[in-house]
Amino acid sequence: MQTSIFPTALGSFGLGWTEKGLARVLLPDDDEQALRERLARGGATPAEPPIWVETLMGRIEDYADGIAVEFSGFPLDLSGVPAFRHRAYMLLLGYGWRQVTTYGEMARALGDVGLSRAVGQAMGANPMPLVIPCHRVLASDGKPGGFSAPGGAQTKIKMLALEGVTIGSPPGQMNFGF
Repeated sequence: MQTSIFPTALGSFGLGWTEKGLARVLLPDDDEQALRERLARGGATPAEPPIWVETLMGRIEDYADGIAVEFSGFPLDLSGVPAFRHRAYMLLLGYGWRQVTTYGEMARALGDVGLSRAVGQAMGANPMPLVIPCHRVLASDGKPGGFSAPGGAQTKIKMLALEGVTIGSPPGQMNFGF
């Protein structure tokens, strides 16, 4: 895997890619050295990004500036991702700017409301947060639920606030900014 770190208004992001596509997104961390170490796991090496990765970087920079962007169309390398998580990520790619769902709604869409915990585990293992928008999955009570990126749930709340989503609203109203 090849990698690159780049600055945004939210802090430095890390990206990793293979010949198949995007394989890793690391959200900003207050400790850039920790970000570099996490990005280098598994033998990944820094490299000049190809044009499609530069385009993705530009979209992430726009997102950090509060501009509505779309991340669809970029190749994703989900090699080694278990089948259920792959299905959950593919479903989540359908949620765009200011659109949120709950763990339970995703579980129902994946075939069984009893899969809510498995959905949460899949979100926690997401190798490409933001591009696969796990920050848009909330608890059934409208609270943020968990978030495994640096800053935890506070980071999730900030990301949703950039999109104009208020946490704590009844889930059906979150899409409308009430």
